[in-house]
Amino acid sequence: MKRLEPVSKIMTKELITLSLRDDLYKAEKMFKEHHIRHIPVVKNRHIVGMLSLTDLKRISFLDSYDADEIKIDNAIYNMLSIEQIMVKNPIKVNSNITIKSVVEILSKNEFHALPVVDNDILVGIVTTTDILLYLLKQYEIESV
Repeated sequence: MKRLEPVSKIMTKELITLSLRDDLYKAEKMFKEHHIRHIPVVKNRHIVGMLSLTDLKRISFLDSYDADEIKIDNAIYNMLSIEQIMVKNPIKVNSNITIKSVVEILSKNEFHALPVVDNDILVGIVTTTDILLYLLKQYEIESV
């Protein structure tokens, strides 16, 4: 296993993002369409927050099929904005930080994704899934 590999090797570079102008309906649609659990919220390519699927589920009946619960979701979605439920000023890392350092940050905190920022511009996102896939690949390489 390469010990000092930068997070840029495993981060997601093709980003799905939201803006502060977007609504919670759009956020829910993006989570479902792209099968993701974290979306950076940006303003002019600068990260201003992170929205997680867990944040959205906390305020809604996202997995429900009951018509009454869908009406409740609509009322909640109309009352709240992305800015109100996102994590503001998330911890950020740069693309040169080692994967090991990212693992240390994630293991000490209660979140599962970090925005990757270079020169104050969002360039990627790294998640616990990215790290697990990287570790799995290392096991495959070692067993060859």
